Amino acid sequence: MAAVNALSSGNLIPVLQVAIGPVILVSGVGLLLLTMTNRLGRVVDRMRIVGRTLSETLPALQQANRAQLAILSERAELLRRAITLASMSVLLAALLVIVLFVTALFRLETAWVIGALFIASMVSLIGSLISFIQDLNRSLHAVRLELADRPARS
Repeated sequence: MAAVNALSSGNLIPVLQVAIGPVILVSGVGLLLLTMTNRLGRVVDRMRIVGRTLSETLPALQQANRAQLAILSERAELLRRAITLASMSVLLAALLVIVLFVTALFRLETAWVIGALFIASMVSLIGSLISFIQDLNRSLHAVRLELADRPARS
């Protein structure tokens, strides 16, 4: 009971101030996750459409459809990695908030744990953003290939 009493409202305010950063991170990454999952949904839908029409197309077009499926599959993997890493970043930030309150509650000195959680959260976020940028670049590359394969109109 002494540990609970040790955390008065005067002691709680600085902890809340420090915890605001990770909470804002959770909110921002949540919006990124929404964008990434929407993109993944579109990629999966496109894969289903191309896969369905693969057997119905002429043999000359099947190769182009298979190439498109390979690109879409690669993009889905990049987005899966981006979503996983962004989710890890959010989980680490949430754990950081809990650790901040527990360390304040029990008056523990765990600066290295707090620093490690924050760094791990940022590294996960950076990895997620790198995968997301790779997907964007791969998407534009696929569009350029598709446009190059089309015959020019006269």
